[in-house]
Amino acid sequence: MSQDNLIKLECIECKKVGYNTHKNKKMLKERLELSKFCKWCRAHNKHKETK
Repeated sequence: MSQDNLIKLECIECKKVGYNTHKNKKMLKERLELSKFCKWCRAHNKHKETK
């Protein structure tokens, strides 16, 4: 996995980074938003791509 494709996912509720993933930046221009489990909130919340 190349470093330029790596992104961090931050919980919308508590603002903590809990996940690292990758995306194809040629196909997806907008920021990625996924529903993931946050271990600090202990709930499924939306996680947004950070800068």
